[in-house]
Amino acid sequence: MDRNTIVGLVLIGLILSVFTIFNQPTAEELKEKQRLEQEKAKAESKNEADSTIAANDKTTKVEEPSSEPKVVEDTTETMVAKPTVEVTSEIIRLENNKLIIDFDTKGGKIASVRLKEYETYYNYAEKKDKHVPLQLFAEGDASNGLVFKTGGKQINTNEVVFKVDKKTSKSIQFSYSPSSGKSVVFEYTLPKDNYNISYDVSLKGMKTDIQNKNIKLEWNTSFKKTERLFSEQRRISTICFQNEKDGFDYLSEMSDDEETAEDNINWVAYKQSYFSSILKPKTAFRSGSSKMEVVTYKEGEKKNNTHLKDFNSVLALDMQASDDATMNFNWFFGPNDYEVLKSYGEGYDDILNYGWGLFRWINVYAVQPLFNFLLEMGLAIGIAILLLTMILKLVLMPIQWKMYVSSAKMKILKPEIEELTAKYPDKADAMKKQTEMMGLYRESGASPLAGCLPMLIQMPILLAVFRFFPTAFELRQKSFLWADDLSSYDSIWDFGTYIWPYGDHVSLFTLLMAGTTLIYTATNSGQMQTPQQPGMPNMKVIMYIFPIMMIFFFNNYASGLSYYYFISTLFSILIMLAIKKFFVDEAKLKAKMQAKKATVTSKGPKPKSKFQERLEAMQKAQQEKMKKK
Repeated sequence: MDRNTIVGLVLIGLILSVFTIFNQPTAEELKEKQRLEQEKAKAESKNEADSTIAANDKTTKVEEPSSEPKVVEDTTETMVAKPTVEVTSEIIRLENNKLIIDFDTKGGKIASVRLKEYETYYNYAEKKDKHVPLQLFAEGDASNGLVFKTGGKQINTNEVVFKVDKKTSKSIQFSYSPSSGKSVVFEYTLPKDNYNISYDVSLKGMKTDIQNKNIKLEWNTSFKKTERLFSEQRRISTICFQNEKDGFDYLSEMSDDEETAEDNINWVAYKQSYFSSILKPKTAFRSGSSKMEVVTYKEGEKKNNTHLKDFNSVLALDMQASDDATMNFNWFFGPNDYEVLKSYGEGYDDILNYGWGLFRWINVYAVQPLFNFLLEMGLAIGIAILLLTMILKLVLMPIQWKMYVSSAKMKILKPEIEELTAKYPDKADAMKKQTEMMGLYRESGASPLAGCLPMLIQMPILLAVFRFFPTAFELRQKSFLWADDLSSYDSIWDFGTYIWPYGDHVSLFTLLMAGTTLIYTATNSGQMQTPQQPGMPNMKVIMYIFPIMMIFFFNNYASGLSYYYFISTLFSILIMLAIKKFFVDEAKLKAKMQAKKATVTSKGPKPKSKFQERLEAMQKAQQEKMKKK
């Protein structure tokens, strides 16, 4: 690298270092935050383990009389305070072999959801004999209700108490009457073996209100922390949705975001790292009035250390105007497992971030099916990743062969290229030097681009896998060797404090990955050419810096990804050594190149290509310009 490049990199590094030092928390703050998180995690784990009661009573204040909702008059009218009395709202539970769902009679809403087959990382890591179902959200974290105007009043059903009309082992029906002759009915039905729950909304005697198209569903959720690396779980949490015409879309994962629907919406998904809640209406939510927003917590907020983000939606219902109108929904609460999501046939699997375009196709149609096949054979997860890596490397072996042969040819030509560089040291002769180099490549059958094309062919696979492993649900809470959870980082040493920019732990798979990458770079460094023009970056230096940077970048990544890259690079080294020792003889290759060069020379010069003609024309124009100067 030239002086200007080095100075620029040093300045950027200094700016980032100073910024981080002045903005990072103190050691005392970090210790206190870590202590609070541990205490909260233990308390949550204890509360979940003790939460085996099917129904609880709780007291809520609502306005008198209890049959009337809390109403907000139009802004042109004066609000009159009403006396309050204590009434009882009830928690009622339904469950099947996959879900435990608690309903609150206040709002007739879903208050809490637990997944029986899964548990949080903290319960998993403690390795208790008792399995504690994973809780997506608890009472007070979620609400779903209708917002509409009737009789000049704004009604929000989340703020009123419903009565239970009927309940069976798999269904429950709530009702509420906003005024005489009008009623709102919510009915939930939980199938036996499903992550779905049916949600049916009926409006009776409200034909005029429906005609005004002012019926909206308000849905709010705050997901709880469930994974080891809280920052990563929060980072990839967002709202996804499927437009009726324009297809899949999503809000920002990195910051607060909101959107008003410009197209009808087929479904809305509140998505976090490994679990989601997806609401699908039978008739699409209407555009123009439907809004969605995702809100991140600020430092010091109550939920900042326990919950991911706030997901809020106000969705306009497209109901047929009648005195007995019904709107049907399917509500999914379950894992972000590709096979599970795909089985619904609604495009739910689009929420999985497998990359875009070509990268997603590779993951969906090649990597995922192959990985599933290996797991279905009953193999351990680590062995399945090993075999997947071997298969991908064997598929790419012809490409690696081409790359090695090309680099070997360039290595053979290196002395002659250096002679040309010494022969034409001046910038004015750059075009002449380039012309002779092109002739040298043509005569010997070598090409500097021959090694680039195979690399470009295999890059999509490498980048696709980079998105696959952090997303693959199959890695969650699966152990291998010293890694207790391949979906999170593997730590062999916890520092107990954060060290910038490395982190608070040592990931062994990341060190192994960086080490094999460094060895691979060293074995190929002899074939890398030094920059021929002043100011050009030295690729040797860059290639040696890259493995060092990987230690910092990948320390918090999923250990399954680091393990894959470690195995992949190790196989690349072995394949390259095998090609060099058993398949490609550099002495024979050199003789073959010299023979081809002699044959081309004896036949006389070939007709110049159009590219070479243009190159020579540019060279002559440059020489004329230099003469005039």
